[in-house]
Amino acid sequence: MKIMVVCGNGLGSSFIMEMNVKKALTEMGKTAEVDHTDLTSARTVQADIFIGAADIVGQLDDGSRKIVTLENMMNIPEITSKLKSHFE
Repeated sequence: MKIMVVCGNGLGSSFIMEMNVKKALTEMGKTAEVDHTDLTSARTVQADIFIGAADIVGQLDDGSRKIVTLENMMNIPEITSKLKSHFE
């Protein structure tokens, strides 16, 4: 499974979210390839799940992508609960 973390510029906030997604996966006992990118690049990237803040990642929702929106990118329990359904 590949998870792409998306933010506006693909720098600071997506890197922080990437680290938190990895922590959440570890807590869940799951593994996945996790990377981060900017919104523009994300449109051409292949991934199983795109995750990020609602205002950014929602722009990728074309009906064919699995989108996970976060209210608080620092909240590992939120990340865990939103990713769990994709690993069942």
